[in-house]
Amino acid sequence: MAKIKLTKTELKAQSDALKRFQRFLPMLQLKKQQLQAELAVIAARMSEVSGRESDARASLDTWVQLFSDSGVKLEGLVTVDRVVTDTSNIAGVPIPIFKRIDTTVAEIDLFATPAWLDNAAAMLTAVLSLKAERLVLEKQHEQIAIELTTTSQRVNLFEKVKIPECREHIRVIKIAIGDEQTASVTRGKIAKGRGHTAEEDAA
Repeated sequence: MAKIKLTKTELKAQSDALKRFQRFLPMLQLKKQQLQAELAVIAARMSEVSGRESDARASLDTWVQLFSDSGVKLEGLVTVDRVVTDTSNIAGVPIPIFKRIDTTVAEIDLFATPAWLDNAAAMLTAVLSLKAERLVLEKQHEQIAIELTTTSQRVNLFEKVKIPECREHIRVIKIAIGDEQTASVTRGKIAKGRGHTAEEDAA
């Protein structure tokens, strides 16, 4: 236990600290619960988007076969220019929110390429969009998880260290102050007794 002063001033300081920790702890616990709930929501969303991405990629395999048969290359047909995101706040944590992707579709010679090339470009764009959304969700999950770790550490610090430490300090200081008061009373009685004895001897 850290060395503390066994004074009434220190007793007040420790009592104030205890009240402060006890006031903040419920807020930290609530934040921890919110972050845990948000992680579950994001994880479910990631799973759903990943499933859709896998389905879209499976559908795209059909187009890949058609491309290879026709001699048309899929690479470079659609290019992602940028991923557009917004920002939201979850329990004090700023996180990115996926909005859309901006893409460029390669110029298509309608006379020299198959008629289904437009559909293939749309499917490829959908796959790229789902991939971008999944990556943004993964970033959300990472940021929330980091904050949850920090918040959990603070909850543990308050619950297992700071609050018990303050209570122990208060207990020790009260005992010391009580002992000092008892000793002071005893000394007073002894001094008073000596005074009476001195007076009797003088008489």
